[in-house]
Amino acid sequence: MASSLLPRPSAKSVPITLLTETNCRAWLKRQPARTAHWLKAQAFTAKPGSFCVLPDASGKPARIVAGVAEPPSLWDLAALPFKLPAGAYRLEWDGPLAFHEWLALGWALGAYRFARYKKSDTQPARLVLSKGSDTAKIERYAAAINRARDMINTPAEDMGPAELAQAVAAVGKKFGAKVTQIVGEDLRRKNYPAIHTVGRASVRPPRLIDLTWGKAGHPRVTLIGKGVCFDSGGLDLKGSSNMYLMKKDMAGAACALAVASMIMDAKLPIRLRVLIPAVENAVSGNAYRPTDIIKMRNGLTVEVGNTDAEGRLILADALTEAASEKPQLVIDFSTLTGAARTALGTDLPALFSDDEQLAEDLIATGKQMEDPLWRLPLHTPYEKMLDSQAADLNSAPNSPYAGAITAALFLRRFAGKKTAWAHLDFMGWNLSARPGRPEGAEAVTVRAVYRMIELRYAKMESKTRKPRFNRDSGRRKK
Repeated sequence: MASSLLPRPSAKSVPITLLTETNCRAWLKRQPARTAHWLKAQAFTAKPGSFCVLPDASGKPARIVAGVAEPPSLWDLAALPFKLPAGAYRLEWDGPLAFHEWLALGWALGAYRFARYKKSDTQPARLVLSKGSDTAKIERYAAAINRARDMINTPAEDMGPAELAQAVAAVGKKFGAKVTQIVGEDLRRKNYPAIHTVGRASVRPPRLIDLTWGKAGHPRVTLIGKGVCFDSGGLDLKGSSNMYLMKKDMAGAACALAVASMIMDAKLPIRLRVLIPAVENAVSGNAYRPTDIIKMRNGLTVEVGNTDAEGRLILADALTEAASEKPQLVIDFSTLTGAARTALGTDLPALFSDDEQLAEDLIATGKQMEDPLWRLPLHTPYEKMLDSQAADLNSAPNSPYAGAITAALFLRRFAGKKTAWAHLDFMGWNLSARPGRPEGAEAVTVRAVYRMIELRYAKMESKTRKPRFNRDSGRRKK
């Protein structure tokens, strides 16, 4: 159980009364005059995310009143773990259990701090889970997302290709998965030329990390995560300001692993495979160069347009391998292009897919899970921008336009025409702090993708089971 959550009642827990802007006034009329005067003096109106402490005679918290949206948002209580005095709290609210669970997850995500290198004496306030809550489900989400955040926040010195492989192996061991690696020169011998080419300049050997789990007869689902543990840009060297956050360039790998851990923890009936090409894009005498030509795993030749467009090259090798098994579903996760951030900003991941149902399902679960995605087109006429005079494709066209789309079109050439495939391009980083989302690493798309896979492949939920885990599932019928 996450340290900020308590699975059993606590006699000393302080109640949290949840109010909406709609019912706040009526609730106040039922309270003692001193309570109404106090809340008015604090200008409390139950705005979502707001709260007020009602003290007892000794000045200690006797009750918390907190504002929530209708329906509640994941983030409505996410600021409270570090805003309230240390201690135990409980929800006093007759809302559906699914909403209690949803708010508890937001609490757990709001209690996250990256503390590997800088310890803090401040401990988050703890929330007692409401009776009947599915504690395993809440922990499944919180543990996966916060583990991914830790991985992304870790500096490259301590999260290189080998350390990334160790993190995958640790998760695999926990759930009984098989984890193998192809490392260094073996990548060339086993025909993963792009992964080897991109990573060969680093003193830390590149590798392909391969996790498999589940019964062979179950539907095949493959997740691919971009694992560029640090991206200097290679010979097309980044400027210092653009290089500063490049420890996060393995966020795709961290998010893929997060979804995988949730799938295994829930024991979904699928045959799971996770492929993570892990490299450091460095500069040395044997670094790959612009205009070099790579013969890819699927036989296509690719002219290197820019060594700072390395992510699509390593993903291409992994996509080719994934497609060879003819899985029912392939999803790749990546911090791939600045163009996607220019188009959609830092908070909204770009989704690319030719599979209409898959795209619709991901957008729908993104809305349900407050983990939104925005679909951009795989506009086929732009494939002409990938033309090369010297090879079958150019990896990075010399054009300021449609950079996210051309990157996705490049990947499509390796994904397999019959594969249900989605490509996710995101920032993986919060530039500023918000409730539940501290400045630093963020595991975006994880809730949306896991929920989509759960709905597709889990057995149908019985009518007698607990409500599904999202903010829409607890709505009362009108």
